[in-house]
This record gives sequence, structure tokens and C-alpha cells, in this order.
Amino acid sequence: MKVIKRLLWIVLGVIAILGSSSAVYIYTHTPEYVGTIKTKKLNNKVDVYFDTYGIPHIYAKEEEDALRVLGYVHAQDRLWQMELLRRIAKGGLSEVFGEEMLKTDKFFLSLGIDDASEQTIGKVSKNSPMVKLSQAYLDGINQFITEGPTPIEFHLTGLKKTPFTLKDVYNTVGYMAFSFAMAHKTDPLLTNIKDKLGPAYLMDLEIGTNPKSTLIKNYRPIIRDSLKNGIAGLVSEVLKDLPVPQFEGSNSWVIAPNKTKNGKVILANDPHIGFAQPSVWYEAHVNAPNYEKYGYHLAGVPFPLLGHDRKLAYGLTMFENDDIDFYYEEENPKDPSVYRTSTGWKKYELITKTIKVKGEDDHSFTFKRTHHGPILNGIADQVADKRPIAMSWIYTQLENKVMDALYNMSHAQNLSEFKEALLDIHAPGLNIMYGDAMGNVAWFATAKLYQMPDSLNTKFILDGSRGKDERVRFLDFTENPMAINPPWNYVYSANNQPDSINGKFYPGYYLPENRAKRIVALLAPKNDWDRAAVEAMILDVTSGVNAKVVTNLAKSMEVKDMTQAQINVLDQMNVWDGNNQLLQIEPTVYHRWIYFLLKNTFEDELGTQMFQQFLDTHFHKRLIAPMVAKDKSVWWDDVGTKDSVETKSERINLSFRQAFRSLEEDFGTDPSQWTWNKVHTLEHGHPLGQVKLLRPFFNVGPFPVSGTREVINNMYFKYDDTGLYPTTSGPSTRRVIDFSDIENSSSILPTGQSGNPFSEHYEDQAEMYIQGKFRKMMMNKEEIVKTHESLLIFEPSK
Repeated sequence: MKVIKRLLWIVLGVIAILGSSSAVYIYTHTPEYVGTIKTKKLNNKVDVYFDTYGIPHIYAKEEEDALRVLGYVHAQDRLWQMELLRRIAKGGLSEVFGEEMLKTDKFFLSLGIDDASEQTIGKVSKNSPMVKLSQAYLDGINQFITEGPTPIEFHLTGLKKTPFTLKDVYNTVGYMAFSFAMAHKTDPLLTNIKDKLGPAYLMDLEIGTNPKSTLIKNYRPIIRDSLKNGIAGLVSEVLKDLPVPQFEGSNSWVIAPNKTKNGKVILANDPHIGFAQPSVWYEAHVNAPNYEKYGYHLAGVPFPLLGHDRKLAYGLTMFENDDIDFYYEEENPKDPSVYRTSTGWKKYELITKTIKVKGEDDHSFTFKRTHHGPILNGIADQVADKRPIAMSWIYTQLENKVMDALYNMSHAQNLSEFKEALLDIHAPGLNIMYGDAMGNVAWFATAKLYQMPDSLNTKFILDGSRGKDERVRFLDFTENPMAINPPWNYVYSANNQPDSINGKFYPGYYLPENRAKRIVALLAPKNDWDRAAVEAMILDVTSGVNAKVVTNLAKSMEVKDMTQAQINVLDQMNVWDGNNQLLQIEPTVYHRWIYFLLKNTFEDELGTQMFQQFLDTHFHKRLIAPMVAKDKSVWWDDVGTKDSVETKSERINLSFRQAFRSLEEDFGTDPSQWTWNKVHTLEHGHPLGQVKLLRPFFNVGPFPVSGTREVINNMYFKYDDTGLYPTTSGPSTRRVIDFSDIENSSSILPTGQSGNPFSEHYEDQAEMYIQGKFRKMMMNKEEIVKTHESLLIFEPSK
């Protein structure tokens, strides 16, 4: 990008200027962890004890003071991250990074998140506890903006700091909601496959529900409360350029007292999010009279999305439900300003937006909107279809009370209050996991679900003109999938398909059963779980599904056509248990083999562009295991050969030979050198780390890393021709909450607590994370005071 080149010259200038004064610059731009800060609007003194890892433990006499201080300390460690996150929904990235981000800004502005946020803040009560605490948090951020040092990223980009508002909070939550969705990558692609190749080619893509797969079971008992191609291409392109991480998947399980060694609930959670620097979560332990929470905060959001106290704990995974629908609109050929509805012709709403562009004139554009949503044609060149395509997204269409839900979740005192809070989450779809000191365990599939006509498949672009493809009704929350205190004594989620509700499976973009199958296999037989055993489980890197895939592949291998070296490798693969450790060769061979098999099977029909889009979907992960078990499929034939019909066996043998040859070319003829650590790595990239000179300063890593796709310790990477597997997403934290010893519950972050590269806590957890280590989430005040690394005092300004 041109802006990156400009940054390089700025950096060289900064280096020259700072040469003799760099120590002073670093000292004055390092977060303050010691001293006294006079604070506006503060009613009483607040003490902040920073522990060994820079986690703030905030002690205040009232909650508003605590949130005000939280805003300040959060901003001094993460202001740049807050800035980027609030800019996405309002189309503000081009102002920072230049014209290369225009297509991303146009896309997100057209979604309507910013407009929906504006409408929401116009309706909320300024006197509600949620708004008052949110404003206190924003006051703290804004005081740091006014009085604190400017983070280096603002200097390098020339960006000026501006105050944060409640609208920014809602815009950040709106981006989070969209990043959870999957329909935009899937529905247009499947429609294009159907239109281009015919319905027969959809049969083996695993886009429906398999009742025989591992399903999340429902249970409702007693609560203990005493104490299109163009569109798919557009979305892939704009998301690829985002300078912040995307939300991908997750694991969580909660074990009931009857299955634990000490007779108390244990909760585990590791939300899978794109790796970046800084990492997603900011940890904070907030204390005020009648309130205590050890929470995980998104940058710029006052209430934690993950949290625990002495009474209860909660975590989340992505539900993966279908909450986006695409519609073909019928435009009047005689009057392109109107489109057909079930009641007649209706005028398009024309929306004009202006985007500020770094180093360029402002860019204005206009797009059409129907009653379904924005028309995506014309937003970007990738949408070449002549038929107008509208995107209907429930997040921007219903009353937004997500912030109320987060407030009430963090203030709930028991399971009944917690469950009540979830009714306010209409989108994004979340699996909310819950456990408490009373022995309750629960899983709630949380979203405003809706019913579509029975004959309709919402995985394709729908007809928007006749009124027959519209929502029939919204489901009551009591109809959502959930399990409360089930007799099997645990609940879990791994983004897999929930069991049926009212005799029907709810449509979604669920991930394959691999992780779910492993979680159930480990949880079900064991009845003496403790924190150490759960920590070991959250680090598990074994895939029984992958091992079975190899078994099925091997059945088709023609040994007579293989060299002895190839036979030896195949023999080693045949006894593989699906483990994925650094010094093994099996995962290296497996993924080369699978990639070539996918490429040889699907690219001839799809073409290069659609094949790349296919690799961005969840269904490509879902189809691998069932596909290799099928002898007959229309996909096995190579449509490029006119005089023959290729078979499954031919595809599998060809793919193995190609994988073997490519590994020899990359690592030599000794297969023992094809180890996983040489291809599977993790680097936490900072947006400014794209500048080669800045990469060592801002980025963290790379590290060789164990694990792989769709194991419990899920280290995801995308397949491509390089044969290298840089991890793009994985556990954004690993948390284990043990109610038998709540003060010794454990966690880890991928890099560190601070996003300030001058802070000692910028990457002090990175090696621990790679090594599978944990650290204590401290809650005992006496211990915190005794062992704290530094004390920062906030006093009311006179």
C-alpha cells in the first residue's frame, strides 16, 4: 500500500529525530503504572494495583468511579486498538491507511451499522445504569486522550486523537456482530455453484444438517438459585484487508459438580479469534461495593464479554446461526428508481456517504437500499451480477439492546437473572456458557431466531419481489436451543450444530464435528475433573477425525505404483493417532495431501476464484471427512478431460504423489525432516508491522506452534499453494474457572496485556502461550496488595 511506503519515510525521519533522545521518548510514552493521577468527575480515591502481568485490580468506593478509572487504564494500554475498532463501522479506515481501504469502508458503511448505532443512542435513556457506567468509562478514555501521551501509532500515521462517544461503543459491538457472521461468504457462493454447475454439485458439499453428527443436546430442567460469486469475492476481499482481528469460532465446556474431583463447577473457554497485536482481550479486575468482576473487555467496550466472580462465571462461543439473508430484487425495466415488492412497486432509498481519505480528496458514493437492506451492486467491482442483490441483516433491523445485555450479564447474581439478561441479545448469535458456585451449569444459544417458510433453503439468494421468501415469525427465546443442568452433567459448545428445536434443525454455518467429537469423548467417561486436567484438555491437539480421514484415504491407495519411500510414509500415516506436535511429520503430510485433494477435486469445476472463496467457507471444512468416505461423487471427475471420467482412487493417488513430491522439493528426500514446526507458525501482526523495518518492533513472533485446524487447541490456517501454514486465528485466551478454588483460576493471553510496544507487558505472555502455560487470575485482595508490581492512585481533581 502507498500509505505503508509513506510510513516508511516517516519512520526514517522519526528515527533520525529521536536518535539521541529515544530513551526520553520511550520513558514518556510508556503506560503509567505508578504514581497519582488527578481525575475529573471522580468522587473518591481509587487504587489500581497492577500485578506481575500488568492486569489492573481496581478498588473503588462506587462503581462509576471504578468504570471511569477502567476507561483510563484501558486507553493507556489499548488506545490505538480502540481507535481502529471504532472506525470500521463508520467507514473511517481510509482516513488512516489511504485509498486502499476505500472498498472496505464503502462496504461497512453500506451495512448500516453506523446508522443503526445513531438510531440506538437516540432512544436509550441517559439515566439508565448501563448508560451512566458507559459514560463514566468513556470519560476515563477521554481524559487519557486529553492528558496522556500520544501512542506512537498516531505519530506514525499523522492521526489526531478525538474523544470517544457512546456511538463508538455501539459501532465496535456492531463490527463484532458482523465478524461473527458467515452467510456473506457462503450464500452467494452456493448460489453461483448451483447456477453454474447445477443442483447435482450441491449434494456433497455438506451444506445441510447431518443428524448423525455430534450435536449439542438440549435440556430444560430446574434452576438452582439460592445463593453470490461477486458478493463472496467482495466480502473476502474487504475482510482480508481489515487491520484488526476477526471473530472465528470457539470452544467452551462447563462441568457440573458430579463430574469434578472437588464437587464444584469448572468452566473452560477459549474463544477463537484472529491473531493480531495487540490481542483482542483486555483483562481487568473491577471492585466496588456490591460489585466485583474479573472480566475480559473488547477495546472501547465498558462491560466484559467474558467474566467471573465468586458467584458465577460465563464465557462464549459463536452460535454460527443464519442471521443474514440475500435477496434478488426485481427492478422496473422502465424505471430503475423503483423495485417490485409483494404490494407493488416501491422507490429505492438512496443513501449518500462521504469517506475521508488520507492524502486524497474526500470520496462520496451513493447506494440504493430496499426494505430488505442495502443493494450491494455498485458498492464494489466484484459484484458484477446485473440483478440487484440486497442484504438483509437482523442486527441493523431490530431494536439494539446488546449493551443492556452485557451490563445485565455482568451484574447478574444468579442463573435466573443471567438468563433474563440474554433475552436482549438479538445479534450476533452467541453460545453463552454459564457455571456458578451453586452447582448450576448451562448453555444458551442466544439470538433472535426466526422461522422461514418450510420449503425455503436460506443458503441461497432468495426472491425478494414476491413476498414468499420472507420471515414467517420470530421465535420466543424459550424455543432457542439450550441445556440447563442436564443429567449427563456437562454442557459444551464447539460451534457445531445444535440438536433440533420443535422437531427442526435451525439453519446455520456450523463447523464440523471434529472438536465437538473430541470434547465429548474426553468429558463423558471421566468423573474426577480438576483444574489441572481441564488445563491439559484445553491444550489437546489430537483429531480422531483426521486420523479416520487418513484411514479412508489409504483404502484407495495403489501401493503397486508407489516407491518404497512413499510406502514407508503411508505406513507411518496409517498408524497416526491424529496428534499434531511440532516434531511430527504426519500433520505436514496430511495437510499437503488434503490440500491437493481439495484442489484436484473442486478447482476444475469452480475455477480459481471460486475455489479460493470455497476455502473461506465453513462447509469446505465440513465436507472433508464425509467426502473421502464416498466412492461416488460428481466432483471426482475432472471436467477438463473430455475422454475419461476420473475416479475417487485416481484423485487420491494423484494428490498423494503431488504432496510427496512437493515435500521433497521443500525439505529434501528424508521424510523425517518434514516436521510440523517448519511449516506451522504463529506471528501476531500489528497493522504497522507490514512495514518491513517496523515488523520486528511491532509484531510478536513468529513461533513454531503445535496444534492444527479443528482440534481443541484450534490453530487455524488457510490452505494455499505455498504449503506453509501461518496460523491466522486460534484461542484468544484460555480460561479455566474452578469454583472449588476460585482465587486460583487460571488464564493466558496470546501476547500480553498492553498494546503499547514500549510497555514491558506488550509480549510478556507470548512464550508462555506457545508453551501451553497458564497464570493465575488473582482475586484475593490481600494477595494482590502483597504481590503487586505497581500502584497507580486516582484522586478527584479539585
